[in-house]
Amino acid sequence: MAYGLYLHPLSSYCQKAETAFYEKGLTFETRMLDGSEPVAGEFARLWPIGRFPILTDGDRLIFEATSIIDYLDMRHPQTRLISEDPDVAVETRMWDRFFDNYINTPQQRLVFAAVGRDSDGVDGGATLRASLETAYAVLDKRMASREWVVGDRFSLADCAAAPALLYADWTHPIPEHHRDLWAYRSRLIARPSYARALDEARPFRHYFPLGAPTDRD
Repeated sequence: MAYGLYLHPLSSYCQKAETAFYEKGLTFETRMLDGSEPVAGEFARLWPIGRFPILTDGDRLIFEATSIIDYLDMRHPQTRLISEDPDVAVETRMWDRFFDNYINTPQQRLVFAAVGRDSDGVDGGATLRASLETAYAVLDKRMASREWVVGDRFSLADCAAAPALLYADWTHPIPEHHRDLWAYRSRLIARPSYARALDEARPFRHYFPLGAPTDRD
């Protein structure tokens, strides 16, 4: 039975999961979450929490993008996104959490604040912007002598980094002097697996609340 991936292409976490599928050369059935039936009803029954993506594999349900990638690595270890070396695996998962917690979270809360859905907007988002500035500086230093964020190959952490850094720069621009971070972001966008996920999101870019760039990315 084919994998079913419930997603919306514009979602950073959905792009994260899609990138892993494309990196591994795996197929899946897209279950588009655009509010239409019967998919919306199926999703609500499967996962009342309402957060996506979720993956179905027969009767099995896997939620959260990181867990989906972990599951794919277990089922399809030929192209690993989490190293078999336990030390590297811990570092990979650690940096995965960095992108989700310290890039994606403040970025998304800035967007929510801009549309009146997050109380952190009361200070103009200054606290969240400062958090992103700190994370940018940490990443720029990290990437000074690296191609990928952990080890010498594309990993789970890079799957997380690609959409996180895409949207973070749209929301609170990465300073130009962070050249190593900019080079890393460019490599991520050019990676065929992520480029495919990003292309699938292009028809929906106009939904990004702060406005998507029209001349790049």
